[in-house]
Amino acid sequence: MCEHERKYCPRCNGGFECKVGSILLCQCSAVELSQEDHDYISARYADCLCANCLREMKAERHQRLFEDKLHKISSLYFQKPGAAKKP
Repeated sequence: MCEHERKYCPRCNGGFECKVGSILLCQCSAVELSQEDHDYISARYADCLCANCLREMKAERHQRLFEDKLHKISSLYFQKPGAAKKP
């Protein structure tokens, strides 16, 4: 039987037990991530994060997406007079 590993979250330094040998029992399995969420987190951290940080990183990604969309919309409506519109 695979022994569980004690890890420390590289984001918050909180301790947690990694259960990679029993992944369905691991704390990270409680956080549903899309492939895009996973890619976003993996680009910033090479190791496992605690479930709380996974939730926060997912929320951060979605907040950034929202802000990007809002910026694009507002730039269409609030362009300077005479400025050319981008395609």
